[in-house]
Amino acid sequence: MLTRRSLLGLLAATPLLARPAFAATPDVFAEGGLAIRGADPVAFFTAGAPTMGDAAHSLMWKGATWQFASAENMALFEANPEAYAPQYGGYCAFAMSKGAIATSVPEAWTIVDDKLYLNYSVNVRTIWSQDIPGNIEKANGHWPDILTA
Repeated sequence: MLTRRSLLGLLAATPLLARPAFAATPDVFAEGGLAIRGADPVAFFTAGAPTMGDAAHSLMWKGATWQFASAENMALFEANPEAYAPQYGGYCAFAMSKGAIATSVPEAWTIVDDKLYLNYSVNVRTIWSQDIPGNIEKANGHWPDILTA
């Protein structure tokens, strides 16, 4: 439920969250070239937690470097990257539902219907979680066209 306090918190965070997309927005959020800030995308599914990857187990996909905790996880991703890569290129799922692009952190993750979603922060994930189906539907309406808007 959206309380007055959470709404005020969201409004306070909006300048940080809501950044319109620009033509040069890459397909994948990759800080310093690393997707998911270096976390292993497969580990969210297999370990049930964000796990940092290792540069020894890395590959390029969609213009970003993806790191994995093990060669096995890297092989799983390489065989089916769409199954493990976060939705919306790893950009914040809540911001995407609002028609904006924001960064994300691995700690603010959720798996819904076998898909990985990331958010700007754990607090933003809490707000996003209040209407996951609605937020996913709205975000799907913006993705991927928002990258070229």
